[in-house]
Amino acid sequence: MTDKYAVIGNPIAHSKSPMIHEAFAKQTQQDISYERILAPLDSFEATVKGLIAQGYKGANVTVPFKFEAFNMSDVRKPRTLLAAAANTLLFDAQGIAADNTDGAGLVRDITDNLKHAIAGKSLLLLGAGGAAEGVLQPLLDCKPSRLVIANRSLDKAQAMVKKITALESYLQACEFNQLQNQTFDIVINATSAGLTDTALPLPDIIFSKNCLAYDMMYGRETPFMKQARAAGAQVADGLGMLVEQAAEAFYLWRGVRPDTKPVIAMIRAM
Repeated sequence: MTDKYAVIGNPIAHSKSPMIHEAFAKQTQQDISYERILAPLDSFEATVKGLIAQGYKGANVTVPFKFEAFNMSDVRKPRTLLAAAANTLLFDAQGIAADNTDGAGLVRDITDNLKHAIAGKSLLLLGAGGAAEGVLQPLLDCKPSRLVIANRSLDKAQAMVKKITALESYLQACEFNQLQNQTFDIVINATSAGLTDTALPLPDIIFSKNCLAYDMMYGRETPFMKQARAAGAQVADGLGMLVEQAAEAFYLWRGVRPDTKPVIAMIRAM
């Protein structure tokens, strides 16, 4: 009997998740279906409960429902706790289990696909919103030599730092204008500035020689990517992260890890 899964969001028509999971299922010979679900902004919980009643086995969750997914879950995996947000739900006899695969997807794309080690390197994380919070702990788990969170408003970046219970000396917060004399091995843009083609007030010096400049957005050349490319950095968008976080969710649901490289190549070629 075919196991049913879905991605829930609003908007959702643009989601590539069905294409990705269909490719994973074909590759691993898993009998599943996967669809997009548009949830009304005030009815996420009812939508999830409706899927459970219909026998669905799990769901991915995208904006703006990741916080609600965390709040309504019965079991919260450790990767959800720092951001208090979930992008993957598992439905079983124990109820709703929430997990967050975004950070794992980012780390795997950087280390496996792009071949950049994180351990022992200096990292700059731009932004202090939900996207940044969702990947902070997995990045810290990789043991960089230091990690700086830079944001337009210092208080939000400082609030992220304070959430880390075992506060490491190498974790710092600053405003964009405090980056003038700092250089990094990996710069990750977790802001939404690319959606509006807004340039961030960043000095070129942040991009060291052989730096990886990673924009979590995909499907467009953002001002951040243009600046980094002009400064000589290796530039990557977030398509690999999208596929890798989906692979992590697929593994949680099905117990088998798909090969992501052909799926990334397929979507990139479209």
